[in-house]
Amino acid sequence: MKNVNALLGMLLLSLSATIYADPIVIKFSHVVAASTPKGKASEFFAKRAAELTKDKVKVEVYPNSALYKDKEEMEALQIGAVQMLAPSLAKFGPLGVKEFEVFDFPFIFDDTADLHKVTQGPIGASLLAKLEPRKIKGLAFWDNGFKSFSANTVIKTPADLKGKKMRIQSSKVLEEEIRSLGGLPQVIAFGEVYQSLSTGVVDGTENPISNFYSQKMHEVQKHLTLTNHGYLGYAVIVNKSFWEALPADVRGQLEQAMKEATIYANKIAQDENDSALEGVKKSGKTTVYAPTKEERMAFKKALAPVHGKMADRVGSDLLQSIYKETGYDPSKM
Repeated sequence: MKNVNALLGMLLLSLSATIYADPIVIKFSHVVAASTPKGKASEFFAKRAAELTKDKVKVEVYPNSALYKDKEEMEALQIGAVQMLAPSLAKFGPLGVKEFEVFDFPFIFDDTADLHKVTQGPIGASLLAKLEPRKIKGLAFWDNGFKSFSANTVIKTPADLKGKKMRIQSSKVLEEEIRSLGGLPQVIAFGEVYQSLSTGVVDGTENPISNFYSQKMHEVQKHLTLTNHGYLGYAVIVNKSFWEALPADVRGQLEQAMKEATIYANKIAQDENDSALEGVKKSGKTTVYAPTKEERMAFKKALAPVHGKMADRVGSDLLQSIYKETGYDPSKM
């Protein structure tokens, strides 16, 4: 009997060693360059996940649409083909969680301090919770930056975008934004924007500077105006079933890695955009224009009606709760 027990003990020990010899693999897919804030933050998360779990978890990062384009990646997550994504917040509207499109409202956040009152508070947590019925677990919000308009013609007033075909993400709010400026909104996958600009399929676009520079859009856009009219951020999400099946200790370690990665991501976002702006200027290929206070206010006034038109889409209560946090009042524009 002792021999049998000893043999069983050895088998269990061997089985345990085999289980932990193979790490849990998390495929983390995203659509931007590795050099962007999101790209760097995902690599940071992968490193800390390995360290904190003592290599029980291996996070494989796939940047630049290496696995899936932005139109495909959400479905891939839901069916378990990948385990983790960090899509831009506009991607959740087409998924049926229209409340996330509130982040697309123009000029709703004056700066990152206003933004973080929302993303790092109860409003942000309640928005992430709305993803769970769709087999998605929201873990964190990551900053990228504030968007600016670019085109091959000068942009100093809202009228300068009249008739221009402007690339946007899939978002009804962004469609209304461009129409309010007299432009023609064009929904195009992020990985196809450079070619669309270079071939004239679209005339211009809106981006944080780090995306604009890392995707080499400055090579095919002659003018960039620093309107900072809208926010572009990400929600780090995982397949809900996969996440809940993880051992509790591993899940806790990954949550800690994500907390650290979020602090890192938000810290470097502004630095990366500042660095990218210098890169655009030094290239000599794109003229960068900083609008005056009066010129920026003209854009604010032109875009204020978007709030009223789109309020029902995201929910008036949600919109009012964000106004309360940020102090924005479209009626005073």
